[in-house]
Amino acid sequence: MVIDFHTHVFPDKLAERALSVLSINAKAAGYEPAHNLTKKGLVEKMDEYGVDVSLVCPVATKPTQSEKNLEWGLTINDDRIITIAGLFPDDESWKKNVDKAVAMGYKGIKLHPEYQDFILDEERMLPLYDYAFNKGLFILFHAGYDPIGKEPFKSNPQMFVHLVEEFKGAKIVAAHFGGQAQWDDVYKYLAGKDIYLDTSMGFKYYSKEQFLSIFEKHGSDKILFGSDSPWSNAGEELSILDNMPITKEQKDNILYKNAVKLLGL
Repeated sequence: MVIDFHTHVFPDKLAERALSVLSINAKAAGYEPAHNLTKKGLVEKMDEYGVDVSLVCPVATKPTQSEKNLEWGLTINDDRIITIAGLFPDDESWKKNVDKAVAMGYKGIKLHPEYQDFILDEERMLPLYDYAFNKGLFILFHAGYDPIGKEPFKSNPQMFVHLVEEFKGAKIVAAHFGGQAQWDDVYKYLAGKDIYLDTSMGFKYYSKEQFLSIFEKHGSDKILFGSDSPWSNAGEELSILDNMPITKEQKDNILYKNAVKLLGL
């Protein structure tokens, strides 16, 4: 079984325009979209690559999108697609939206420091995290470099360590293996901590040696396979993972077992 823990799609009526806008920065950074940002396009690629289930991670870029994302997510969920809550954090209704996400059956929240303009561990964000964690939700954070951001980026491995220490036992997921293009610091500061790392955007960008050094320090029970589809090709990333010198049990943890636990499947 394969669960892709990090993918993106848009409502059909918005997908073409979203792809056009997002591709400007993505292509400049060398990211070629693998599908057309629709659910149908994603599922077609899942079938091609051998992915059984994908986690869709909406990103709200303004307050009005929080409730829309919650309602829309339920319309695309099925046996192949699971959506998490794309909430906008800088919103006076954030507590109500977290409560609504829980009532609607969502298991987690997606937050993106660069697109939503917050520093990962700044004081004003901590109450939201605390409330969500206490409601039993996990939070999947974008981590590290993003084509729209400028250095210093709004998240880094040291900031994630702060969250791990602040919220002991919380279900925190740092995308892009703990910090896109920050993997030396991931190894130095974050690997081995009580945090999940997804592999998205991904095996094409960090070396085999970087992956294995972090993997050996972190262990296989807190790593999740993810692609960031359509911005990375899940088939290529699965092929690279399959050829890593790790055991079948360790690969199974990464490919689906850890995701099953987090999602309560």
